[in-house]
Amino acid sequence: PVVLITDGQDSQVLNRLLADEEIGPMMMIVPRKASWIGGDLTLAIMSNVFIGNPASTFSGFIAKSRLALGLGHTYLYRKKDKSTGKWKEVCKKECIFNHRIMGVMA
Repeated sequence: PVVLITDGQDSQVLNRLLADEEIGPMMMIVPRKASWIGGDLTLAIMSNVFIGNPASTFSGFIAKSRLALGLGHTYLYRKKDKSTGKWKEVCKKECIFNHRIMGVMA
């Protein structure tokens, strides 16, 4: 399954994922009643793959925790290549600890 942990600020993201023919059928959303910070963090940190938002302090904490635990497949700094349409890494995973890049969030 693909589990979405969200603060609900941008419903367009959820709608686009649900409408996607490949991702949509695999989507699971943590119900608001079942969502709490400890459970959401544990789910994200221990997942097989984590795709986060680089502007989110929550995603940053998860990425740092996964890196500290030696877990791979953490995608925080990705960009779609306009010429190929494929996603590429634009900053190594260690960028999450770089003060020049992350400022006070490092």
